[in-house]
Amino acid sequence: MAETFIHAENLSFSYQGSNGGDDVPALKNITLDISKGEYVAILGHNGSGKSTFAKLLNLILEPTAGTLIVGGTDLSSGDLSDEELIALRRRVGMVFQNPDNQLVATIVEDDVAFGPENIGVPMPELRHRVDGALASVGMSEYADREPHHLSGGQKQRVAIAGIIAMRPECIVFDESTAMLDPLGRREVLDTIRMLNRENGITVINITHYMNEAALADRVIVINDGTVLMDGTPDEVFAQRDRLREVGLEVPQCAELIHRLREAGIPIEGTAISHVESCAELLAATLRGGEPAHG
Repeated sequence: MAETFIHAENLSFSYQGSNGGDDVPALKNITLDISKGEYVAILGHNGSGKSTFAKLLNLILEPTAGTLIVGGTDLSSGDLSDEELIALRRRVGMVFQNPDNQLVATIVEDDVAFGPENIGVPMPELRHRVDGALASVGMSEYADREPHHLSGGQKQRVAIAGIIAMRPECIVFDESTAMLDPLGRREVLDTIRMLNRENGITVINITHYMNEAALADRVIVINDGTVLMDGTPDEVFAQRDRLREVGLEVPQCAELIHRLREAGIPIEGTAISHVESCAELLAATLRGGEPAHG
């Protein structure tokens, strides 16, 4: 059984009310576990609480109530030392929406070195980490470039390299592709998949793109601060009407299967989240037989 990396039990968070008003609850009694090495997508409309959950995972925000344990460290106690906080943020990296807000140096390799250098990683280990991180995101040839000359997707990959150089066990991507064009989004998603599959890094991708969520092992839907749905992409996206009720859609291929079924075409099988699986379902229907992997 996989080792639990994140454990949340009755986890709640409220933002302080303005002008002395009542506090505003953002998360309400969240209970879930995320295993080490798992690739999880978290969905929800704007204001659902999904980004608040992300910020709790390395104490950008502190829980209001409940239990949150990350990598064996209890974050709900509220009394972590500076050393423990630094150690936590080395283990759980965050990549945010706007890459321009994450780049601090005037040269790419200096930016990647910034984090590990500030926690005292010595040379030549620092050089090794920077070179390895840039290679892992396909940006080695840009090491001596100025970040403002890069595309949005390239900048985001540099930001990811800076996190990789810290040697995290988990990376949280908080709407990290929202400001990118389709090419940049694909570059970043390829990097995310590689980090998870080849490096075993736990990935939590906060997104509102359904096709991104379909790439994960597991999809969690947060609505009004609570966990509404939790399952494989196929299990979650099979519930199209329920998702629509909370302002969400399904991936295009899943929508196609739903519409064909509504039109009376007897498509069997549950693998509806990926292009390949949908194509197999359609091919099997045309053959009049069962799909090879339904």
